[in-house]
Formats: sequence, structure tokens, C-alpha cells
Amino acid sequence: MTADTSARYREFKMPDVGEGLTEAEILKWYVQPGDTVVDGQVVCEVETAKAAVELPIPYDGVVHALRFDEGTTVDVGASIITVDVAPGSDDGAAAAPAAAPAEPATGAEDAEPKGRQPVLVGYGVSESSTKRRPRRGAVAVPGQGAAVPAGAAIQAEMNGHAAPAPAPAAEALTRPLAKPPVRKLAKDLGVDLATITPTGPDGIITREDVHAATAATAVPEAPEAPAPVSAPAAAPAATPAVVAGGRETRIPVKGVRKATAAAMVGSAFTAPHVTEFVTVDVTRTMKLVEELKSDKDMAGVRVNPLLLIAKALLVAVKRHPEVNATWDEAAQEIVVKHYVNLGIAAATPRGLLVPNIKDAHDQTLPQLARSLGELVSTAREGKTTPAAMQGGTVTITNVGVFGVDTGTPILNPGESAILAVGAIKLQPWVHKGKVRPRQVTTLALSFDHRLVDGELGSKVLADVAAVLEQPKRLITWA
Repeated sequence: MTADTSARYREFKMPDVGEGLTEAEILKWYVQPGDTVVDGQVVCEVETAKAAVELPIPYDGVVHALRFDEGTTVDVGASIITVDVAPGSDDGAAAAPAAAPAEPATGAEDAEPKGRQPVLVGYGVSESSTKRRPRRGAVAVPGQGAAVPAGAAIQAEMNGHAAPAPAPAAEALTRPLAKPPVRKLAKDLGVDLATITPTGPDGIITREDVHAATAATAVPEAPEAPAPVSAPAAAPAATPAVVAGGRETRIPVKGVRKATAAAMVGSAFTAPHVTEFVTVDVTRTMKLVEELKSDKDMAGVRVNPLLLIAKALLVAVKRHPEVNATWDEAAQEIVVKHYVNLGIAAATPRGLLVPNIKDAHDQTLPQLARSLGELVSTAREGKTTPAAMQGGTVTITNVGVFGVDTGTPILNPGESAILAVGAIKLQPWVHKGKVRPRQVTTLALSFDHRLVDGELGSKVLADVAAVLEQPKRLITWA
């Protein structure tokens, strides 16, 4: 690319949107080639291991090319969109960027492959043997007069080798284009790539193409099976993601669900969990909830039992500040926090999210109600930012909304305690010496036994229960 075209076409690279995350999946493009964009305009939505994030473009101009399709996982630092910042200035040079690599040439092709380096927000990474490049038919090989098929060049680059010598025309035409993971999937499923019609950009075979080919061969064989429980002896070792009429469905683990799984496993096998339970009469709390709904000071905010449960936990933490701590393994220290970032576990279509309310201990009841409402609505819309899920100290998970009595929750990594709230139900209860129907729930508190011993954990749980049983303690204990 010449200096003029380099100045005209700007490459927008995948930024580090989640503090050290190395990749993100493109969920949706909001622009297409030919669209005019302005500085700050959102051009796509991506999902990291923590949240879905909208990316604004930092240039004015016209979209020249989208480097990746929706659903593609892209490395941080890889170019994802090209913008013509000087449209109409030189039509003769317009074809140059289309055949150029996604990133300006740096001589990396002639150098030894280097390992991945840490990146800063908005900046790329150093040359890497795992760099993704778009396939544009053929690429030139340094020192050779012919071109090599792009698929072969990219495959060689990803394997850390020099590009192969040019293949005969017939071989170049018949060799199917597919990324290494897709080739491995096809091999595992016993699918010949040469028999697949590609649907990806530039004739690239995708994972969906492989699964579709497997499904096409699997469906006609289903009626011939002698019994549902029997399987052909030559069945492939792996099962496709979705097979029509199949007995299994495989769902790729990625994004938020993958990060949650890793975090929960790490927490469960790092922090020694202890869980305690208490069943409590919350009839007075439920009456207070109804009274607050008509209070003019609570107008415009949602009042529900979770609001008073959150306030009860904040009161208990204030009375026992040692519970609000974290374990510093490197320094071998217990770090007591003098602030409470209250996490609220939220089930969303993308998986479990635990955003937190910053400095919840300083908020009044109306402020806390407003913060809870915003947190929940943002999570349901899939707009929770990575920053909103960082720095939590204690968490509440409301399993009662699913009709569950209680559970044994796993700690959010780095936190000391998590309170599970069960369903609130009318139950027979001894009240003032008589058995009467009362609103009852069961609370469960899991805590890190390195930080919280049994006495401290019991006092915290008992205080939460006491406040919910007699909500006037919100005044006398606050």
C-alpha cells in the first residue's frame, strides 16, 4: 500500500475492552460497506468473556470493508473494519486496500514468529504466528515470482512456518479453504472438506458448513436404524453442534458462560466454602414493602423484598466489618474493605452476570432502590459493562424467584461472602404462642473460611435474619 492510500484508509483494530482480555466475539454489525460513519458512532457490538460492549469508530469517513463476519471470535489488536477517511480523493487507488493484509506490512513475514505481547486499549499486538488475516484469493510470497493460495499461506503462518511454494493451478483450485479448528472438526467428524460447499467469505468453509454436511448425511440414515438405542459401529468420535433428529445438542462454551465456569471452578477449589442456613419469619418485612410502595419518597422506584434484604445485609456488614474482606495470596494478608460494592447475581440470556452497586453502604433506601433497578434492567438488556462487574465485595443471589427454597451458593471470586435468598411462602409458624400462617423464607450464607470463622459468619447471618424479622432494626442498628 502506498503512503497516499495508507493515509486514506484507516484500520480500526479490536481494542482491549475488558482489562486484559485477549479476544472478543463480534455479535452484530451496525454498518455495512459504503455507509458513512462519524467519529464516536457505534459500529458493532462485541461480547467478551465478561460482557457485551458497543464499539465506537474513532474516524469520520465511509466504511470500505468489514474484516470479519458476525459470530467470529477475533483477537485483540486485529483489524476489524477499514474506513475510507478521504472518500472520492483517488478512485484509482481504491482497489489497493482490498487485496492488502488487514494490517500494514511490518516485515514480519521475513522474521521469526514472536509470542503474543500485552496490549493497551486501542493498540495492536506484536507480530504473532497466530495472527488472523483475511483470505483474498492469493498472496505473494517474498522472493518468489508466483502467488500462493491465501489459505495455504495463512495455514503456514499459523503453524509458524514459511509460506509454501506455489502449487499447480489445479491443486490450488481444488484445495478447500478452512481455518485449522474447522479442519480438525471435519477430521473428527469424518467429513471430507472437498465435498462441502462453503458459505463463508471468500469461499471459506465454516464450522456451520461442516455441521450442515454431517446433518445432511445423518438424517437419511435415521429411519434405517434398528432401534433408537443402537448406534452404527462406524459412528464418528465427536457429535456435531446441532443434528436434526439427533439425541444430543452440543453448545459451544464461550463468552460470559465460559468465563463464569472458569471463575466458579477457581473459586470452589481455592476458597474453602462454609454455608450456614436460617429460616425466618419475614411477615413484617413484607408489610413494610407494601407500605413503602405508597410512600412519596419512594415514588418512581421499584420497591420489592430484595431491596430490604440488601439493606439488611448492609446493616449486618456495618455491624461486623471483618466479614467484608478479601484474601491476598501473594502478600499473605487479609484485606478488610471499608466500603461495600454490593453484587447482585442476575440470570441473563448470555449467562450469569454479577454486576455490583458501587459504595452501596453510603446509599439511602431510595438511592439503593434506584441503583438496583438500573442494575437489573441493564443486565437484562445485555448492556452490563466489565467495570460494573469488577471490585465486588459481597453478593446476593435471589434463587427464590425460581421457586427454590434455598441453595449453597459459590463465592464470586475475590469476595468473602454471598447470601442466597429463598422463596418467600406462607407457612405454618408459631407466632405469639399460636400456629399461624406467616410469610417465611430461608437464607443461606456461604463464606470463605480463610477470612470468616464460624462465629463471625453466624453473627452476620443472624443479623440479616433479625432485621428481616423486625425491620425497625434498620433504624435502631443503622
